Amino acid sequence: MTVIVRDFRPSDAEEWTRVRRASVPWMVATPEQILHDRAHAHPDRHYRLLVAEEDGEIIGTAQAGIAHESPEPGQGYFTPQTLPGRTGRGAGSLLLRTAEEHLAEAGATVLYAWALDDPESLAFARARGYEPRRSAHFQRLGLADGTLPPRQEVPAGVELRPGSAFADDPRPLFEADAEVTADEPGDITSELEDYEDWLTNTWRHPAFDQELTTVALVDGKVAAFSAATTDGARTYLSGMTGTLRKFRGRGLAKLAKNDSLHRARAAGYTDAYTSNDSGNEPMLAVNRWFGYQICATEVRHVRTLS
Repeated sequence: MTVIVRDFRPSDAEEWTRVRRASVPWMVATPEQILHDRAHAHPDRHYRLLVAEEDGEIIGTAQAGIAHESPEPGQGYFTPQTLPGRTGRGAGSLLLRTAEEHLAEAGATVLYAWALDDPESLAFARARGYEPRRSAHFQRLGLADGTLPPRQEVPAGVELRPGSAFADDPRPLFEADAEVTADEPGDITSELEDYEDWLTNTWRHPAFDQELTTVALVDGKVAAFSAATTDGARTYLSGMTGTLRKFRGRGLAKLAKNDSLHRARAAGYTDAYTSNDSGNEPMLAVNRWFGYQICATEVRHVRTLS
């Protein structure tokens, strides 16, 4: 059995999606999404897609790039994924080595990657010089079983609208996303400044569901939002959910997310996923209120290049 690593080709989109769904079912993956990502990646991102093949069959994938929206240069990221049942054949090592070489050539000085919180994955990362940092829990909510809390009463002065209501002018949502993203804790800080890139890679992204995204307005101004990404069939993933600074502490993000989940269920989606840092107990408690249960944990790893 021979394993090779090569660059992704457009004809790989269906197989890529099959492997991603099997490896990380809590993430939204579609052929349209991966083709869009490849075609429209910002040049400063140095985005590269890799596949691992064993005798002509794709058994692993990796996405590698530079966090070009971060004010700190040289931060690279990637995560190799191998099809369950096909580990131990060298696919992960080859994907990792190829991604590392690409990112180093692109100017990366620090590399970030996620690994599943299981002995095999953690040992794989440790043996290759990666040190564990924070962890994050992925959580699943079954939308078809009726456990979703009832809709909440909308307070006076507050209005809930779908993201699609901003189709003529999405800039208020860009500005809200930029503020919330700047406050999001994590290893890599981001500053959203390129409106045209945001339009292409967020607003018009095939996985971003404008209709199921919910925006909370206070006196007509965007105050909070819950962004939805979907596979167009059964899987719904909460993207960014947040509140602008001056509106925090009023439960508006929770209100928006509840509305979005109800509309996702009505649209026929059966599996809802979300994620939070394992130390973010307030948000984990909110998601337990919705009925989410932890389905996987990943550990963020880092390696500094010499």
